[in-house]
Amino acid sequence: MNSSMVIGQYVPGDSVVHRIDPRAKIAVIFFFVIIVFFANSVMSYGLLTLFAVASAASSKVPLPFIMKGLKPVWFLIIFTFLLHLFVTRQGEVLFSLFGWDIYEEGVIQGAVLSLRFFLLILVTSLLTLTTTPIEITDAIEELLGPLKKVRFPVHELALMMSISLRFIPTLMQETEKISKAQASRGVDFRTGSFKDRIQAIVPLLVPLFVSAFKRAEELAMAMEARGYQGGEGRTKLRELKLGKRDFILFAVFLLLVVGLFVTRN
Repeated sequence: MNSSMVIGQYVPGDSVVHRIDPRAKIAVIFFFVIIVFFANSVMSYGLLTLFAVASAASSKVPLPFIMKGLKPVWFLIIFTFLLHLFVTRQGEVLFSLFGWDIYEEGVIQGAVLSLRFFLLILVTSLLTLTTTPIEITDAIEELLGPLKKVRFPVHELALMMSISLRFIPTLMQETEKISKAQASRGVDFRTGSFKDRIQAIVPLLVPLFVSAFKRAEELAMAMEARGYQGGEGRTKLRELKLGKRDFILFAVFLLLVVGLFVTRN
């Protein structure tokens, strides 16, 4: 497993989270993203964090792998915290850092937004880590099924979303491979002025785009060779059915929503 990026990767397993219906997972994650923005107290954020950590633990995906895979996102989380730490000028002055006054509201807002960002990335990553691209495609197609009545290309949209998620780790691997090849030829991505760094990225982007277009063409040719004609008249090897564990998930999530609104300030 390539641990440089967890978004888009699938980790085979037989955990409870793996066996949950993909439609249930997508629905719960969708509403989780919404309710995160309603939390405004320590207890409400504690409930959300408990749910996210328990879900990650139930997936049986190694936690160090998940945390290491979120490495590209840590920069944004830390940057968000520091931005509010130094920019927000409300509340009492807690202390001074490098001659800059740090306010109470800046610490609170920075911590809250960073925690929100972390929870969103962690929970949404569990979808691709525990669900195959085919299951995601079938689930999105089922959930958007009513749009077929207005001739909306539901199957094609679901397929594009699934392929996009699947190719994220592939492109990350390709980027890492090209950057190492360019570095071995003397290209320096880390030192020099900002203009020099931008110019050094060009030898990285050109082969990356060429490789991406080549992979897309190969995929299209493979699909045509197998007679792919869209979703019309297609049958599925496995039919999605909601089971007992899916309704338990809905019940637990409903309790989470109730607890969230009860503990809000």
